[in-house]
Amino acid sequence: MKISPTRWVKSSHSSPDGGNCLEWSPTSGIATGTVPVRDSKNPHGPTLTFPSTAFADFIAGVKSGAFSDGAWSR
Repeated sequence: MKISPTRWVKSSHSSPDGGNCLEWSPTSGIATGTVPVRDSKNPHGPTLTFPSTAFADFIAGVKSGAFSDGAWSR
């Protein structure tokens, strides 16, 4: 699928030195119901897409600590 988002946003957890950076396009998510995600170091590389509802559930899980160390063993 070719993604043409109007705006990419870098994750607030990305490192300031340019490593381990993740970007997503909220405007595409709103417009299409599918959220594209990419590696900001390779903006012309592959893009993963997720249904907006699944992405929202993932963000809620991150904020609640569901993916923190030790949470996987529950």
